[in-house]
Amino acid sequence: MSSNMDQKKVSFILTTYNCIQYFQETIASIWAQDYPAIEIVVKDGQSTDGTKELIASYARELGNKLIWKSSADRGIYDAMNQGYQMSQGDIIVFFNDVLVHKSVVSHMVQAIEAGGDDCIGAHADLIYADGDKVVRYWRMGKGKIRQGWMPGHPTLYLKREVYEEFGLYDASYQCSADYEFMVRALTGREQQLAYVPEMIVRMFYGGTSTQGLRNYFVSLREAHRALKSNGVRGALLADLRR
Repeated sequence: MSSNMDQKKVSFILTTYNCIQYFQETIASIWAQDYPAIEIVVKDGQSTDGTKELIASYARELGNKLIWKSSADRGIYDAMNQGYQMSQGDIIVFFNDVLVHKSVVSHMVQAIEAGGDDCIGAHADLIYADGDKVVRYWRMGKGKIRQGWMPGHPTLYLKREVYEEFGLYDASYQCSADYEFMVRALTGREQQLAYVPEMIVRMFYGGTSTQGLRNYFVSLREAHRALKSNGVRGALLADLRR
């Protein structure tokens, strides 16, 4: 790991709206990290459940390590873009889940540094969990987007230069702007992304309600749109392999 003088700053960008319990778990897991050069950026969508007051209390304790605002936005992807504009880190993580141990950030930064100048970031494995119940262990491995592979977005640590080159999230997508961004920024560059073969994230798992099923089908349609709009050959085959 680099010395304290030249450590890369990692920006965790959190978006919140009336999800105080999940938010508390997320920020506690970031706060517990043993990597010192972290800033937490929170974009709140004018929550009314006490989240704003909780963020303010964290800000008083963390000082300049936490940057936040609460204002109207056009949904989660617009909020993520606003959060990015507030951030200053060298490495960017969009995150609303839970880090599973205190050395996650250290391991991810080490992997990026070990990859050299050509390395654009790193990703790892994640756990889908419904409360305390594990639904699935997702081992991402390495692969190619045109073959249906994709890193897990909550595990993705990317250098800021990637966003500067490829832009931010397309807020016209309802469910899949994160997927579209990864298709846009990572296709053909998959080998420049380091892989850390360990479970680093416990991801909050949604149920199979009618709304959840609707979102599932919307996400399938939007994923196909993302592949086509970014010129990925064999988009239908990639859809099927996903």
